[in-house]
Amino acid sequence: MTVQTESALTKAAASEWIVYVLRCADATLYTGITNDLPARLVTHNAGRGAKYTRGRLPVTLVYTELAVDRSAALRREREIKKLKPGEKRVLIGA
Repeated sequence: MTVQTESALTKAAASEWIVYVLRCADATLYTGITNDLPARLVTHNAGRGAKYTRGRLPVTLVYTELAVDRSAALRREREIKKLKPGEKRVLIGA
């Protein structure tokens, strides 16, 4: 059995990237990526996140998708951002 230190676990968690979609207070959708989703949600709702979400608070998480690395997350984010509004609603199950 291998025992991992806290720093090893933190590095492992930091290597996992997440593509996420938020629903803003005005019902628009925002797509982003992060490797620390809980912290990123706090940042968005504190008004220190993306410029787009600052004026549309509060935001709620409506969709997540794991990516193997940052590159893959960026590619998927771009794909989602190119979707038409109806296609995004289907993706998030709305």
